[in-house]
Amino acid sequence: MTAKYPEREIRWINKGIGGNRVTQLAERWTDDVIRHEPDWLSILIGINDLHSSLRQMEAMVPVELYREKYEEILARTRDEVGAQVLLLDPFYISADGGNGSWRSIVLEALPAYIEVVQEMAAKFGCRHIATHDLFTQHLEHRESEDFCPEPVHPGPAGHMIIANAVVDALTE
Repeated sequence: MTAKYPEREIRWINKGIGGNRVTQLAERWTDDVIRHEPDWLSILIGINDLHSSLRQMEAMVPVELYREKYEEILARTRDEVGAQVLLLDPFYISADGGNGSWRSIVLEALPAYIEVVQEMAAKFGCRHIATHDLFTQHLEHRESEDFCPEPVHPGPAGHMIIANAVVDALTE
């Protein structure tokens, strides 16, 4: 947005923490978001929640807990700040063909987490980006490595896909 509209006074605050899950985000929501009283807010969280659940980690976040915490965050945002919200689906940039690999297991579990984001967008009137679907469309033309060195951390081309989608969502 800054590149497209340099004349606008847009202040960006990025509070994303790599590896965090929605439970951790909920714990820091007051300090990281509410106190800033944003006009707009974007949320992209979920792949670490899914990974923790699949690996049955001590701090696992099954889809039910993901839904509960996501809803809590959005309710607080609506009630305490009233910001416009843009939700981005968790994504996994891989075209694995279902051979029982870790990638195919993640791709099989991902739709349940994406469904939560779609539900929350509808329930709270948020703008929504189907991020995983965007990457899936791009994978019809290019290898996943063209967008990311591994499935969850985009490289420059992957970041451009997300950035273009955000600009489109915010200017519609």
